[in-house]
Amino acid sequence: MTPQQRLADVFVALAGGSGEGSLDVFRTLAVLAERSPSLLGVRAASVVYAPGGRDEARVSGSEPGVTCLEREAVGWREGPGHVPYGDAALTVGPVPLDRGPAVRAWPRYASRALSLGHTHLVALPLRVSDGALGVFVLFAEHGDAFSPGSVSLAQSLADFTAVTLHRAREAELSLVLVDQLERALSSRVVIEQAKGVLAVRRGLSVDDAFDALRAHARSRRRVLSEVAREVVEGRADPALVGPEVVKPAVGGGLPGRGLLGGGAEGAGRGPVGS
Repeated sequence: MTPQQRLADVFVALAGGSGEGSLDVFRTLAVLAERSPSLLGVRAASVVYAPGGRDEARVSGSEPGVTCLEREAVGWREGPGHVPYGDAALTVGPVPLDRGPAVRAWPRYASRALSLGHTHLVALPLRVSDGALGVFVLFAEHGDAFSPGSVSLAQSLADFTAVTLHRAREAELSLVLVDQLERALSSRVVIEQAKGVLAVRRGLSVDDAFDALRAHARSRRRVLSEVAREVVEGRADPALVGPEVVKPAVGGGLPGRGLLGGGAEGAGRGPVGS
């Protein structure tokens, strides 16, 4: 496989390949971390993804030692992937890990990376339009391993990964919102139906029926829509629905009396003046 084919294959894998369904975040991070070293000519790579802030960071590394390093760094809050995220949009490096600022700023992180054989690193932001979602870190045995071309390609990989994950996350949030709206609409419809049932059955106004429904749900610490559904389905608490109110027919007279008020008293009477 040519270098161009290998690169294209990585971009396809980062996009989720030909699989259906939602994007697998951990798989995408693993693709970026595990397949970058051979493409970029570096010793190892890691990725820290934290769209909700560093306390919710997810990490992946090209080798177990680097993955463990980044997981522990979440707790230490050390290393380029675990700084406050306002600073994470800045490219860092190449940085020597055995002296200078790295040792002072990241004492545990730098020591652990050196024990794994990594002496230098470059950190690149996972950029989206409104900031950074995390950091892509490259490790090497010497600073000369990071050529301008490899760093530029690494930033492209990081940007593509960030945009892919960001769009997948937005799509998932949209689906959640649609589901919430559908549930709210369904609940509202059931409540309106229950108000009508109570209004007819108990001879109440629609507003009074709603007040009765709400008071019953609150007094029993139940969800209003659940109580409403029971009313509509005819299995509600009798204390709520009560006995059905039967209204007299319009225009009906009193028993035993005629339309003109004649009854037993007027029976057999002849015309006036007869």
